[in-house]
This record gives sequence, structure tokens and C-alpha cells, in this order.
Amino acid sequence: MSSLLLNASEHILTMTFNRPEKYNALDIDTFKLLAKALYQLEHDPELRVGILLANGKHFTSGLELDKWAPIFAKGVMPALADDELDPYGISGQRLTKPLIIATQGLCYTSGLELLLNTDIRIATPETRFAQLEVKRGIYPCGGGTVRLPEEIGWGRAQRYLLTGDEFTGQQAYDWGMVQELCSADELANKAHEIATKIAAAAPLGVQAALRSSKLARFEGDTTALSHVFDDMPNIIASADAREGVMSFMQRREAKFTGK
Repeated sequence: MSSLLLNASEHILTMTFNRPEKYNALDIDTFKLLAKALYQLEHDPELRVGILLANGKHFTSGLELDKWAPIFAKGVMPALADDELDPYGISGQRLTKPLIIATQGLCYTSGLELLLNTDIRIATPETRFAQLEVKRGIYPCGGGTVRLPEEIGWGRAQRYLLTGDEFTGQQAYDWGMVQELCSADELANKAHEIATKIAAAAPLGVQAALRSSKLARFEGDTTALSHVFDDMPNIIASADAREGVMSFMQRREAKFTGK
């Protein structure tokens, strides 16, 4: 059975890590499967939002380091094919559609860095996050050194990056890194509840809003604000914009097509 299960339904692509017997440790094959799935999410016009889950008690114990060490020794991540998209958002095309992640149990190293490259994060209060790399003789190289300080502040991030200590889902929620807390049994339902709301919204508007937010994150507020109206002429002329106005006037739910 595949180490990454995929289900596309109602404009939502659900991706589920499926190596519970290995604590969903991320090997290179699973990394490549996830890269292909994210490319599918990005380029399939029927898909509007993605969800990343994991079967079993733990989201992931992190990288299978023995498998990754020869690659890290070269100073690069695995090469991506034309039909793959970097799950860590470091190289190549970035995902422009929303991605929700839901974590339970252990969410170590590469798992935390995956979370930091998503848009909406759900966890249990007891989820255990850690960048353990400094305890393994290396350092985080999936974006954690950049994004964790952005999310929780410089000093707090260094407290955990430089020690490898754990913090909990409750702490991550209190700091604003996680947006929703629920029990492990409710993680998938909560993720699908949020994804369903996103999928029902106007896809062009959702993607434009996310694109503007990401431009601010990666290139700064001034750049993002200077481009804030770039998408508006095409969106105003879209069928979805007309549907939005008509549904408002007719006091009914809008039915958007992404056109």
C-alpha cells in the first residue's frame, strides 16, 4: 500500500501519510509522492484546496535520517521532476492554492517544517512539536530556521531551534502558530469543515487573496501593497464575480465555478 493516500472529492484533495508502523517517518519515496500530489493540487482546475493528514497516533517522527544523509551530504534537496512541487516551498514554483494541515502525536523536524509551509494549521493540545536536528548533529534545512522565527518570534524560536526541546500544540496555539485545537478523533473532520468552506468560496478570489498574502510574506509589505489591485480587473470581469453579486441580491448561496 502507498505511503501517501490520495482522495479527491468536492474540489478537495486529501493527502494522508500512511506509514503508521514507522511513525510516518518521511522517506524519500514519500517525499516524492507528496511533491507529485501538491503538483496535482496546483494544476488540476477542479481542485481548490488541499488537506494533509496522517494515519496512526503520530503525524510524523521526522525524516528517516539514514536515507536522507547521503543527499544532505551533497548540500541539496532531492531533485524535483517537472510534475513535482517542493513540499517545503524552498525551490521552484510555490503552491498558490490553500493547504490545511492537521497534526497529532509527534510532529518532529520535517513535519514541523511542512506545517510552517501551510496556510491553516490544526493540532491537538497534546501534539508534540520539535526541531530535533541539533540533537542529531545537523540543523533544520526545510525552512524552519526562517519560518519559525516569523511565526513565534525570534527569541522564542531560538529557544527551541537551538535546544531541540519540544513544545505542545497548546503552546503553538497560544503563540498563533496553530489556528485550531481539537481532539485527535476530530482532526480530519475539522480540516474538512474548513476546507469545505474554502472550496465553496470563489476560487479566483481565494487564490488572489492567498497570492497577495504570500507576496507580503516573501517579498515584503511594500511590494505586496503595490500589487494589491493586480488581479482585480480580471476578477471583476469573471462569471464568479457576477454570481457573487446576483447571489447577494437574490439572498441565496453563491455557486462559484472558478471562471
